[in-house]
Amino acid sequence: MTDTPWHLEGKWLEFCSCVSGCPCETMNPPSEGYCEGLIAMKVDEGYYGDVRLDDGIIAATFHFPRAIHHGGGQMHPILPEGLSEDQVNAIFAILSGEGQPVGTIFNIFSIIIETIHDPVFAPIEFEWDVKARRGRVAIPNQVRASAVPILNPVTDEEMSIRTVLPDGWTFYEAEVASGDVKSIGSIKVDFAKRHSSLAHFAFNNNGMAFSYEEAKEKYGLDNVA
Repeated sequence: MTDTPWHLEGKWLEFCSCVSGCPCETMNPPSEGYCEGLIAMKVDEGYYGDVRLDDGIIAATFHFPRAIHHGGGQMHPILPEGLSEDQVNAIFAILSGEGQPVGTIFNIFSIIIETIHDPVFAPIEFEWDVKARRGRVAIPNQVRASAVPILNPVTDEEMSIRTVLPDGWTFYEAEVASGDVKSIGSIKVDFAKRHSSLAHFAFNNNGMAFSYEEAKEKYGLDNVA
């Protein structure tokens, strides 16, 4: 593990080109043969050593030619304007996965992502309501994405559909939504009514910062809807 203590905790908003439910979570191939989309993390509480990362946003578009575990992926990082040099260096030190345990989120990303495009620094609008299953990301000249509830095809009622991962590596429990993404940046993405997840996240030097039972109590996961 890296010698520098760090912690990131906040709100997770994910979009991918697969059908709702994300085949990766059930060990199935991508529904389109490839996987691409957007991940955005609003850091409510974060630090890397003495560098505070509270209230920051980390976003990235991505593309994988096959299932993500086959590797060969591309990522385009997008960070907010106005970060200090120390904050930028801290974020990329964490994202690099260097010194982190095998099988943890950024260690995995460092293995499956082969190409990292030059980062963009831009104003980022981020909205997230896990109970309502609604979210939005807007970055000028880069990407626009929105998540809305999945509707019952017969009654048009909004559905609560959850992915629960007690031993997961990205989140503990997520609400599944219907997502639209349009990206005109280095990685072009364009899809509608595909998979989206809204969740709480918490990572540190050891991987997931809390046990599932701790996360359930902290975030009230049994009462999320």
